[in-house]
Amino acid sequence: MMSARPALAALAALLIPAGSALAQSDPGFFIPPQGGGGGGQARPAQQQQPQRPPQQRPPQQAQQRAQPNPAPLPPGQPPPAAVVGIVDVPEIQRNSTAFNTVREEIEKRRQKLNDDLQREQTRWREEQQALANQRATMNPEQLRTKERELQERITDSQRVFRDRSRAIEQVAQAALQEIEQALAVVIRQVAASRNVNLVLPRPLVIFNDAPFDLTDEISQQVNRVLRNVTLPPEGQAPAAAPATAQGAGQPASARPAQQPPAQQQRR
Repeated sequence: MMSARPALAALAALLIPAGSALAQSDPGFFIPPQGGGGGGQARPAQQQQPQRPPQQRPPQQAQQRAQPNPAPLPPGQPPPAAVVGIVDVPEIQRNSTAFNTVREEIEKRRQKLNDDLQREQTRWREEQQALANQRATMNPEQLRTKERELQERITDSQRVFRDRSRAIEQVAQAALQEIEQALAVVIRQVAASRNVNLVLPRPLVIFNDAPFDLTDEISQQVNRVLRNVTLPPEGQAPAAAPATAQGAGQPASARPAQQPPAQQQRR
């Protein structure tokens, strides 16, 4: 029977970004330019080495070492006759209320983080420009103190933005796992109700009759068992789910909700 693991890769392509806007921030403030003179001395052109004749490899052994021939195994139980079902995971995602809600919320949080970062970077540049205009009125020690204080504030702000970005990605990953677990349970339930013992993704199938396709039934059942995914407040990482045998066999929506950890106080 097919695992719902392909859903993880398809969902991650939408929930997990390829890059973060935070990586575009430049932490290198007040770094003096490197000293030194102009361009380096030109290196002399390398002399062309004479070509060597190709080395001849030693002839391979004509006979390979004899491999051991294991004894045949006793006859085993033959597999059952295949009863095939077809599932289109991307279509289930498009029809999933929980998936679309999570995607919209994660995109909203990422956009808010990017807007806050842009405003903070603008404030950093303004403070740096104001400090540059005050150079003539301060002695070197005062200037170094002001530069160090501004650099420390920038470093602290960057750490806060990195923590916020990491929390958003952790929330997206936790929601992704919850949807994946629910989808795996529903696929097994629908397949068992149809006596299906082999489930294939639709992209791998060239042709199939409509009765083989379980996509609509699975999509409807997913929306019944998982209407939404509860996300922790913005800026807070999700709580780790307990790895128990009982919880692993249940759909995510049937598990008791966990209390989120207390939010850490920021400076």
